[in-house]
Amino acid sequence: MAVVSAPSGAALVLVYQTGVSPAGAPLTKQRTLNNIVYNASDQSVYEAAYAIFGLSEYTLLDVYFRRTDELTNEE
Repeated sequence: MAVVSAPSGAALVLVYQTGVSPAGAPLTKQRTLNNIVYNASDQSVYEAAYAIFGLSEYTLLDVYFRRTDELTNEE
């Protein structure tokens, strides 16, 4: 019983600040961009995220590159 992993997709998750609460805490939102190339380099994904938010009025706080694998049992 061997489990095999196969790439099934990737997404870019961007967390950005939209303002400040009355208490002074940052107000954040996140946007997920699907259908990212699974084997894209970390550097290129990071640069793309900052290029996208270079066109925005908001401040980009965090960048996540979420890769998803499908696990199957091969008997």
